Amino acid sequence: MSVLAGAEWSYQKYKFFGLSLSGIRTAIAMPDLSLAFDVAQGYPYLLNLKRFFISHGHLDHAAGIPYIISQKAMTGQPTAQFYMPTSLVEPMDQIMKTWERIEQHQYKYEFIPVRADDEFQLNAQTYVKVFPTQHRVESYGYTVFETHKKLKPEYHNLTKEEIVELRRKRIEVSDIHHTPLVSFTGDTQIEFLDSRPWIRQSKVLFLEATYLDDRKSIERARQWGHTHLDEILPRLTEIQSEQIVLIHVSSRYSDQEARRIISSRVPAEFHDRVVLFPGR
Repeated sequence: MSVLAGAEWSYQKYKFFGLSLSGIRTAIAMPDLSLAFDVAQGYPYLLNLKRFFISHGHLDHAAGIPYIISQKAMTGQPTAQFYMPTSLVEPMDQIMKTWERIEQHQYKYEFIPVRADDEFQLNAQTYVKVFPTQHRVESYGYTVFETHKKLKPEYHNLTKEEIVELRRKRIEVSDIHHTPLVSFTGDTQIEFLDSRPWIRQSKVLFLEATYLDDRKSIERARQWGHTHLDEILPRLTEIQSEQIVLIHVSSRYSDQEARRIISSRVPAEFHDRVVLFPGR
């Protein structure tokens, strides 16, 4: 695998490209929706996307913002939208103004401040909703929702003609259902799981698990605003996600070792649901 290309992982209709290694790089893309969660150092698999949802401002998650902006300018792409914690907007704007002075070139960019429970429409059926996370700096996670119209129960026995007639009379015969598809946490302590019920209900949950064994304690993980596998294991029964994708694992674990530890420590009943993201 080329680090520049990222690794591919998919589940059902959902496709992801990305990399995530604690303190080094994190950027997970959903190319079908032209978005990414965090941007690492701005790798090539990110450069043609339209929207970037930044969890927080640490360099391994956000350093690539200026580079992505410059590459889009060089290739004549439309202005990208970067969604980020409110406290990050002004410093990032100053960073871009500094680069403009260095390069003697004016860039176009859009930094959009986010707060918990904000919603951002992607298309007619899909939107992103913000949830709070707990890190050493202001941080947020993001959930992709899909909406579907379903016929209200009281109209299930009607014929198509009868339903059409009700619609002609401007009677709403359907309810809109909101399904959480994919949630991404960025760096956070475990308590983010309790902040919003839809996080645990997401079909796919990208969850940081920086430390996997007793080489680092839970207390050490919490001190730096991270999550330990020891905190995740007792909560697996309450997470309804079909896939729990562990990211941001420390570089002290090799890929082989990380998979071995996860396989040995996660109860067998969850082996088909708890996976390590392949890109590091």
